[in-house]
Amino acid sequence: MTEADSNSDAVRLDRDEETGVATITLNNPGLRNALTADVADGIVDALDELEGGDTRCVVVTGTEGSFSAGGDVNAMMELQSGGWTLDETVRHIVQNTGRCVQRLAECEFPTVAKIAGVAVGAGANVAIACDVQLMSEEARIGFGFRQVGLAVDSGTSYLLPRIVGDNVAKELVFTGELLDADRALDLGLVNHVYPDGEFDERVDAFVEKIASGPTVALRTSKRLLDQGWELSLSSAIANEAGAQSAVFETADHAEGVESFVGKRSPEFRGE
Repeated sequence: MTEADSNSDAVRLDRDEETGVATITLNNPGLRNALTADVADGIVDALDELEGGDTRCVVVTGTEGSFSAGGDVNAMMELQSGGWTLDETVRHIVQNTGRCVQRLAECEFPTVAKIAGVAVGAGANVAIACDVQLMSEEARIGFGFRQVGLAVDSGTSYLLPRIVGDNVAKELVFTGELLDADRALDLGLVNHVYPDGEFDERVDAFVEKIASGPTVALRTSKRLLDQGWELSLSSAIANEAGAQSAVFETADHAEGVESFVGKRSPEFRGE
């Protein structure tokens, strides 16, 4: 495994050259990995570092038993005490965390949120901005902006209703409920919940299944699924047809056909 340079010690980027898995670790345990400016910028820097490379899957997680405790309320108070107006402070912090969430949601690679501990507020948005959410049975997730007297931000209004539906999203925001893993799973907010003692092993196995797949096809499928929200059925079918012609030319497609005919497991090379 090699570790890539990052502009912020608050975020670690590790890449396994053999598997193609990149892991972005939020590393600010003193604040339970809250989205300080350094953490938000570090996530963006890590994704920029990976862009255009041969990464096959990106895992986002937190250090020392927390995913992310959300926005940096302390920074808001410090900026105001330093002469910033309330409007300037809010715009600066919200735009910073929002940029981080948007950059993650638009990542070209398949992304997996590995959620242990708490993921709340903007931290929960980092989790649901990923393509797949895997949760430890002892973890908690919530959108409790109301707890600090704030409206939703960092993409909640876009991401959350698309996952759980409009009425459930409103309930979670209005009540600020901190969901346990089973409740989050029931609502479709996460894909899988694993026992704590098996969490790392089960997540690794899940990620390996993605990383060992046909890389170009999976990236293309991700892009098509994201674009499908904005298209009519006929436009989506046309979009798929155009994209599929390029995927037909990949070595992984040839390997997939050969392995299917030969009745063996495919060995995709990511090209």
